[in-house]
Amino acid sequence: MSVSAERGYLRETGNLVFHVALIGILLTVAIGGGFTYTGQRVVVEGQTFVNTRSAYDSFTPGRFFSDSQLEPYSLTLNAFSVTYVEDNPSTLGFITDYTASVSTQEQNATQSVRSKVRVNEPLTIDSTQVYLLGNGYAPEIVVKNPAGDVVFTDTIPFLPQDANLTSLGVIKVPDGLAEQVGMIGFFYPTKAASASGAFASIYPDLQNPVLTLNVYTGDLGLSNGDPKSVYALDTSKMTQIAGRGTTTSAIEIRPGESALLPDGLGSVEFLNTKRFASFDISHDPTKGFMLFFAITVIAGLAAAFFVPRRRVWVRATKDRHGLTIEYGGLSRGDDPGLENVIDSFANHHANTLEQQSRPITKGISAS
Repeated sequence: MSVSAERGYLRETGNLVFHVALIGILLTVAIGGGFTYTGQRVVVEGQTFVNTRSAYDSFTPGRFFSDSQLEPYSLTLNAFSVTYVEDNPSTLGFITDYTASVSTQEQNATQSVRSKVRVNEPLTIDSTQVYLLGNGYAPEIVVKNPAGDVVFTDTIPFLPQDANLTSLGVIKVPDGLAEQVGMIGFFYPTKAASASGAFASIYPDLQNPVLTLNVYTGDLGLSNGDPKSVYALDTSKMTQIAGRGTTTSAIEIRPGESALLPDGLGSVEFLNTKRFASFDISHDPTKGFMLFFAITVIAGLAAAFFVPRRRVWVRATKDRHGLTIEYGGLSRGDDPGLENVIDSFANHHANTLEQQSRPITKGISAS
């Protein structure tokens, strides 16, 4: 007579769950990823971003994206602050914290909500996450014609070029002057001159802000309808009239100052400097599914690795010497504890039989 028992079916279940969860992750990425979107937008202090597709500077939609997925809300950058190291000469000017203070207002909300966005501390609005990517300075520029009429005014983000925020920006004035005017500007938060005479910023905060402008006239390339980057100036059809390589020096102005444009074109005024923040806005409806499948994968893998699959049997034979009982075990895969389990079971069973005063012969095998 013999009897057998088997345990460890959870190991097979875990293996099955692991593979099913992997398929779930693939399907989530393949199908769910089509409903995601990411976009970037530069917002200057005091400006408001409204979550519509046309308001993004760049936008990457998923395959199945539709504009109806954009949650209706607005985001205003109230202030952008930076904390610098000021008490350690060896790390003077190092940045310790960026903080964007924003106000958000969702559709049908009666009041706006004030929040803060920091690096690695995104803001969640509905089902979108707003991440802080970068920042810089945005000079406020006014251009007037010779009669003193304002023909252009804007706060223009300048892109940082180094750790001390020496920044590059472009000003385009298509109308209001005798010719179309383009200016390539360099902004120095703390201007200093090198031995060669070249300007550079030696500190990222506004200690000695200076704006220099190289001036061009000609065709800005805006009339043919082709999209143009606001951060680049195509000078192939333009003539430089001020700056390096010409007989007229580049315009150099500080906040609150103005300067005349060459050839009597008018004047340019540098009113003040604001900060801007670059935000990355993303929507990913698959996050919950990905988290579920990831946890399931780990749970299935743990069960497949750590739950032993083993079979144990007992066979009893009776002869003239008494009752002979054999114990055996078989594992599927490595099972270092199998021998101890069989031995413990055999001893317990033998002790029980001995208490009933029945002569037995015991044999143990494990594999």
